[in-house]
Amino acid sequence: MQVVLNFESHPLLSAIVRSLEDKKGKDIVVMHTGSIPSSVWDYFVICTGDSTTQVQALAENVFEETRKALSYRPHHVEGLANSEWVLMDYDTVAVHIFLPDKREFYGLEYLWADAPSRRVGEPVL
Repeated sequence: MQVVLNFESHPLLSAIVRSLEDKKGKDIVVMHTGSIPSSVWDYFVICTGDSTTQVQALAENVFEETRKALSYRPHHVEGLANSEWVLMDYDTVAVHIFLPDKREFYGLEYLWADAPSRRVGEPVL
């Protein structure tokens, strides 16, 4: 079964992606990890920031925009202290914001390669 990743119609995913784009997040990818039995979350949103300052700003913007737009707050946030990899747990959505070298090192897109994914900016197929 092919899953169509039309995250624009998913209010939380849409708000997260929009908030990352607003702060110039790079290489934003949405993955439907819920299609894999061992996944804790239904979706991953993965993004890169150029510096620890930008990673922190991206995370703060996601927090503020999801709170304002949807009254959602993450259940847990990890990694803000060093801002090399910030994980925000929104129950069904995990937001991962990385520095470039950390994103490459941990390779979440490769670890979850079986999950349907779409880069922001690519058309819905």
